[in-house]
Amino acid sequence: MVDRRVLIRYRVMAYTTAVLLVVLVFAGVPLQVTGATSAVANVVGTIHGFLYLIYLAAAFDLTRKLRVPLGWMLLVLLAGTVPFCAIVAERKLTKRYESTAFPARAFRTTEGASSR
Repeated sequence: MVDRRVLIRYRVMAYTTAVLLVVLVFAGVPLQVTGATSAVANVVGTIHGFLYLIYLAAAFDLTRKLRVPLGWMLLVLLAGTVPFCAIVAERKLTKRYESTAFPARAFRTTEGASSR
């Protein structure tokens, strides 16, 4: 079973990376392009870059321990470079973690849905 701390570490980095990328793309870059200021893009871009490296390590660790197929692993690793994708990837990996950590709960959920 995968340690829950590995999941939490990944989730924190996924949300942090996603929020910084959204700020960079939707605030920093437009401010830089319009000539208002480039400070936001410089600061947020640098922080996002450093934290993306930590995200890569956390995502690789979790996907390796969950035995995610290589193609999915690459998509999860790249998710930190597309706005909002890290959040989507985080939800999918959390569900995968819960289905491996609590298989009886996943069975009950699918069983109840099919009987309706």
